[in-house]
Amino acid sequence: MSLFSIDPDIARAKTLHTSFYTNLANFETAKEKIFSPSWQFIGDVSLVPESGSCYPLTLLPGCLDEPLLLTKSDDGKLSCISNVCTHRGNILVNEPCKSAHIRCRYHGRLFGLDGKFRSMPEFKEVENFPSSEDDLHGPDLFQWGKLLFVNLENKQDVSLYLGDMMERLSFLPMEAFKYRPDLSVSYDVNAHWALYCENYLEGFHIPFVHAGLNAVIDYGNYTTELFPMSNLQLGIAKEGELCFDLPESSPDYGKNVAAYYYWIFPNMMFNFYPWGLSVNIVNPMGLDKTRVQFLTYVWKEELFNTGAGSDLNTVEMEDEEVVEAVQKGIRSRYYGHGRYSVTREQGTHHFHRLIAQAMH
Repeated sequence: MSLFSIDPDIARAKTLHTSFYTNLANFETAKEKIFSPSWQFIGDVSLVPESGSCYPLTLLPGCLDEPLLLTKSDDGKLSCISNVCTHRGNILVNEPCKSAHIRCRYHGRLFGLDGKFRSMPEFKEVENFPSSEDDLHGPDLFQWGKLLFVNLENKQDVSLYLGDMMERLSFLPMEAFKYRPDLSVSYDVNAHWALYCENYLEGFHIPFVHAGLNAVIDYGNYTTELFPMSNLQLGIAKEGELCFDLPESSPDYGKNVAAYYYWIFPNMMFNFYPWGLSVNIVNPMGLDKTRVQFLTYVWKEELFNTGAGSDLNTVEMEDEEVVEAVQKGIRSRYYGHGRYSVTREQGTHHFHRLIAQAMH
């Protein structure tokens, strides 16, 4: 049987073999088979606030390392294009700026903000020039409210990744969510990126690891729902604790929902609280090095840092401690596979099946 074969029956299944986390070749393969085809969060519309705005970014630095450029044209259209000149591969824009066009500082090649080739000095004698290959191409760009997502390979339907989350939370005024860089932070974790995701994907550990969170969450009613490329952990508040004021149209109407914990394959978490949203992006930096961004979007300032969405730094420190301990443990010659709790680890089983499918 392949190392990347997970029984669809969780009661029979074994977890991923430890070599997925310890073998460098598997780590490198995952970059192209798991991350490159997936949808990825790149920020929000505030990065390009006005016509002519250009914002350079690197998609998953240390992993995919793809140079991209987000632009806003005169008609207000957003584009995400390659930030690499089609002449000799120079990086075009090095810092956020405002411009009517994009000019390469190396040899003067000129592009529109939509990536279309415009002109090039000293190229009159070149045959079959210009062609579409001389334009700046880029990934598919998708916008939900203010949030922006890209797909490098332009093959995956975004609804498979985000559709269930968008539909379930359609009652939220996403345009009103404001990014707060002063409340956002990054954490460096000494563990494989998938171990961090696995920890997020089950509430099984909450009573054992998170005393503060366990005090406000009704663990007995904590549930996991699976979708094609995502899943939802629904956190129900204990009596008297802060919860969403849900409309009657919501499928969760009548429940005291403290948090919607959405995970999007392979490395994105969208944690919705009554005060707003914490976006967690898990960025692989090495076989046992991971950088996790906590990006804060506030909706109701007066509720910030209350309920299940309070003291997130403490929760993160508790998670990091246990995940880093697992990183040490998986190297043991006495460990190969684990098993799943049928009632509590559906999300981790689902995650492993998606990894196995991609890697196989």
